[in-house]
Amino acid sequence: MSLTTTRRRLPGSSGSRVGRPGAVWALPALLFFGAFALLPLVLVAYLSLTAWNGLGTPDFIGTQNWEELAGDPAMREAVGLSTALTTLSWLVQTPISLLLGVWAAGPQRNRAILSAIFFVPLLLSTAAIAILWRALLEPNFGPMSNVGWFPNLLGDSPSALLVIVFVTAWQFIPLHTLLYQGGARQIPVSLYQAAEIDGASRARAFWHITLPQLRNTITTSSVLMVVGTLTYFETVLVITGGKHHTTIVPYLMYESGFVATRLGYASAVACTLVVVATAVSLAMVRFTGFGSMRSTREGM
Repeated sequence: MSLTTTRRRLPGSSGSRVGRPGAVWALPALLFFGAFALLPLVLVAYLSLTAWNGLGTPDFIGTQNWEELAGDPAMREAVGLSTALTTLSWLVQTPISLLLGVWAAGPQRNRAILSAIFFVPLLLSTAAIAILWRALLEPNFGPMSNVGWFPNLLGDSPSALLVIVFVTAWQFIPLHTLLYQGGARQIPVSLYQAAEIDGASRARAFWHITLPQLRNTITTSSVLMVVGTLTYFETVLVITGGKHHTTIVPYLMYESGFVATRLGYASAVACTLVVVATAVSLAMVRFTGFGSMRSTREGM
């Protein structure tokens, strides 16, 4: 099935600029981003070249923190755990969010009520959610400790990481479902009507119409999900405290800076995390073709 569209050009505008505002519209955001993101990042980069316990004047030591970071086995383990957590979170959250979002965009009865109930976890703070699940899974006094089918999930290394994956999914699947719901509602109904006339089943319509039309939404959701998981911290701090091989990179940064009071070394860890998260985001945008999108209705 093919769909041919004709794009109408505005007078005095080129085809590659259709639907995009001028650069001046980004000025307030750039000022805000420079003051609250770039400036702190420059300060953290400088602190990574110093030895500082939070008191007095930082001592400039050059690249010693970076050299130590390159050979630190704790950092290698933290990178591996962060990679595993990010991969598992994407594999769990993306298909569930996609299916729920497409379903929520349909005309089913009582859909609005069920959707409102489903989005409740999104309204709760991360700390409250982590305290709730820690209380439920507490091995001695938690309600689930009396249920024979549940082992000591927080006392075992593999299961502790899976608990973090589950709690993260429970909290953020509603957000990504909302993104997919909005994207699915933008798909022209005429595409499904044409597919129905051609005799396509719902599964074939989902595979050949819904998924291609949600390509850019999948990219947006994936970037938010990957970057958010790479910088995830509160749940690990509250539920496991970094024990049982859950010391991911953000927790290592916290432990180095605020437990060991080595703020210079913690700044080096923070810079590494920023570089990795930015590189992953740019790679996803580059290889998915999201960067070449000319308008929000690309492909329709």
